[in-house]
Amino acid sequence: MDNSLINLSNCGVKRNQKWLVRGVSLTVSQGQIVTLIGPNGSGKSTTAKIALGILKPDEGVNSIKKNIKVAYVPQKISIDWSLPLRSIDFINLVEKYEINKIAEALLMTGIEHLIYRDVRNLSGGEFQRLLMARAIVKKPNFLVLDEPVQGVDYPGEIALYKTIQDIVKKINCGILLISHNLHVVMSQTDHVVCLNGHVCCSGAPKSIVKDKEYIKLFGKNIDPTLALYQHEHDHEHLPDGSVDHSH
Repeated sequence: MDNSLINLSNCGVKRNQKWLVRGVSLTVSQGQIVTLIGPNGSGKSTTAKIALGILKPDEGVNSIKKNIKVAYVPQKISIDWSLPLRSIDFINLVEKYEINKIAEALLMTGIEHLIYRDVRNLSGGEFQRLLMARAIVKKPNFLVLDEPVQGVDYPGEIALYKTIQDIVKKINCGILLISHNLHVVMSQTDHVVCLNGHVCCSGAPKSIVKDKEYIKLFGKNIDPTLALYQHEHDHEHLPDGSVDHSH
């Protein structure tokens, strides 16, 4: 059975005679976390928009599974901070949800106790969790997280990535996670795609950190905490980045 939700095949986007990104191929399947890493300006957000169906590629093919629910947590969001807005109001801004569904989403992201808290009084990490709660309240099949740990301290990053793993397990969605650096993201992901205007390398996290193209971009300095935060799955990552569920 094919569990793939989105499949980009040799996709590229061109603007003003210049390729923003080119030759990108990746697949996100149900229950899988795929991480796009690369320096700023490498085409990560453009690739995410192709995956979401927001941008049509100028070359290549983007296949999105029919009738799937898609959600997106953007890198930046504009809010009128002068307005009093509670967490529950923020989730209901675009669409109204039942209180039990909102409570469930907040519980999954670990901030159920902040349901009536003024958004202006949330910490950076709490606000990122609220953004995620708003995205998962409708139980999406495919979720894109663009730099989900920005503005969060290092222990908060580790906790947030653990929450992302828990979300995958609980709602069995596929996640495309975008990051400009390594940190603990590598140990929380199934497959890594390293981008710099094109795909430099892709595969399982352990093989990527040894790839010469990856080392050229990021160097050999791998965070020592990576070894401490290896994710726990009932499967094995094969060298090409695919997953063996027989374990």
